[in-house]
Amino acid sequence: MPLIKIQSSVSQPESTAVESLLTSLSANLAKHLGKPESYVMTAFEAGVPMTFAGTFDPVCYVEIKSVGNMSPDQTKSMSQDFCSQISDKLNLPSDRIYIEFADAKGYMWGWNGRTFG
Repeated sequence: MPLIKIQSSVSQPESTAVESLLTSLSANLAKHLGKPESYVMTAFEAGVPMTFAGTFDPVCYVEIKSVGNMSPDQTKSMSQDFCSQISDKLNLPSDRIYIEFADAKGYMWGWNGRTFG
């Protein structure tokens, strides 16, 4: 049910770097949310044409979704953690990373032919 999806204007990094980033984000998202990693999904899309602050300098947009409610303390902690990891792995400034956090009701999230609500 938790998802972390990254879209970035950076060129496609080496597959080992992407795999390392996604593996780390998966484990950390499960830890931050207190949910089993067996339900966590990660996705990465590179080379997306994007602007931020009127420039085409490297930029990144991240979506974090989960069933249930994320607290302000959780989102603050995740923002610090994930901005740092993504900035390091993709070699872009953390002030060019936006993160959107979204809570989903269980009945709005499907898996395995049913929903979580």
